Amino acid sequence: MKPVIRVIIPAFNEQNGVGNVINEIPQDLVEEVIVVNNASTDETEKVAKNAGATVLKEPTKGYGRACLKGIDYVTNQGNTDIVVFLDADYSDYPHEMYEVVKPIIDNQADLVIGSRALGHREHGAMTPQQVFGNWLATSLLRLFYGVRFTDLGPFRAISYDKLMALKMKDKNYGWTVEMQLKAAKHKLRCVEVPVNYRRRIGFSKVSGTVKGTIMAGYKIIWTIFKYI
Repeated sequence: MKPVIRVIIPAFNEQNGVGNVINEIPQDLVEEVIVVNNASTDETEKVAKNAGATVLKEPTKGYGRACLKGIDYVTNQGNTDIVVFLDADYSDYPHEMYEVVKPIIDNQADLVIGSRALGHREHGAMTPQQVFGNWLATSLLRLFYGVRFTDLGPFRAISYDKLMALKMKDKNYGWTVEMQLKAAKHKLRCVEVPVNYRRRIGFSKVSGTVKGTIMAGYKIIWTIFKYI
């Protein structure tokens, strides 16, 4: 039986990228694309709706908060097998979703991380501080939680029941690492698949500013130590 897959895309001022992302998601694979408009002041919501996505509104900024809004919606649908998370900036390649969900469909994994470290990364797609931050965070995850990851990549898939068991809480920058460390603590079957990565459309609100980079780095490290 074909699994029911829903995609959650948190989006803050991504009018130039979100339409491309939605249009390149494999329609034969996915039941529904959900864009969570996270306090955007541009045309993100309009573009997402025109591209055929279900659009939710989360007026309070926060990456994790937007993801939680999407999860609440998915829960109310009542028939989801796999949830995919994907950014709205068009830095990932949505058609690679086939590879990201395959280990779950084949019952070989509960959580799949699309690793930019294992795939081809366009020059300049990640800042040096992002590369270092990923290395540091994954090293700490290995040291304190005994799990081997190469990336905290936002392109990921997880079986719905396992996602619910994790009881995700983080409302901003710690979202991705919280999922990975909780997966380790719950002894989920975690795998990585290579994904390619390109320069995003538009300006990053996190890695594109000194404040955003510092805040994200602090929150990720804090989250890792919080759950030890």
